[in-house]
Amino acid sequence: MFPSFGCRSGTRVCLFIPAFVYNTAKGALTMQHRSLFVFDIETIPDTDAVPNLTGFTEPDLAARRAELERYHLEITDGRNSFPRQPFHRVVAISFLEAEIEYAGAQEIYYLKELRSGGEAGFDEAQLLQGFFQYFEHLKPRLVSFNGRTFDLPVLKYRAMAHGIAAPWLYGAGDKWNSYKSRYAMDWHCDLLDVLRDYGASTAVKLSEVCAVMGFPGKFGADGSKVAEMIDTGDIQGVRDYCETDVLNTYLVYLRTMLHRGTVTREGYNRAVADVITMIEQAGDDRRHLGSFMEAWGKASKNTFLLE
Repeated sequence: MFPSFGCRSGTRVCLFIPAFVYNTAKGALTMQHRSLFVFDIETIPDTDAVPNLTGFTEPDLAARRAELERYHLEITDGRNSFPRQPFHRVVAISFLEAEIEYAGAQEIYYLKELRSGGEAGFDEAQLLQGFFQYFEHLKPRLVSFNGRTFDLPVLKYRAMAHGIAAPWLYGAGDKWNSYKSRYAMDWHCDLLDVLRDYGASTAVKLSEVCAVMGFPGKFGADGSKVAEMIDTGDIQGVRDYCETDVLNTYLVYLRTMLHRGTVTREGYNRAVADVITMIEQAGDDRRHLGSFMEAWGKASKNTFLLE
């Protein structure tokens, strides 16, 4: 479903990299992840739960979606029709994986792959099983945009609905440093939370951040079109769109790490060059990456690296 060990990035071959190492340089035992896992999911409303939720038994898909929307408008006094996390069915999980190399206080990232989990024909349970199995194998640093509020809760609820276990999500780390710890960005860096200083400033959209930084942001499709794309059988289009969101998230992450001093300017440019090389080497079956590159060139005025 999801790949196991082994990758090739340019001339750099990565095989059997430990999930993490322990650093005692500062006199304390701290965990250093060896893998970076930037991820995003796409979902559609789960209408199968509607009869149990509201007693509405009409089998028509559009009618059930309307009923789910009506329910959420009712419980929010008409403010929000967007389904709560348990009522999202996962249709795509896309990710970028990079190796983390430590050089003193700095980090260096080596891009390994960008892809969507499983195959286009996989059902939700297969996607979730593959994701959590790979997660347990990799034990990475997670990177997302609004992943702590939306993506991870959706993945948890849907995994529980299918009876899928994910013990490493809860058992790794300690009280202050774990996947559950909001402020432990070495474990899960939710860029939305980090960039707004954990609620101190207004929440922004990924597309807004990208617009300021000269990254492509949303183009072609957006989340509001996913259900329609699934209805018409365009699952590959959904997976492609999800991968471009992952790329945007990774680019924002790199700029964030540069700002924090975790990545040097040289390291930032090298990581961005890796992304460009991957896009240039992509085959004809990944034309969405070429479209991403075109949109990036337009947004950045063809200035991809920092001087």
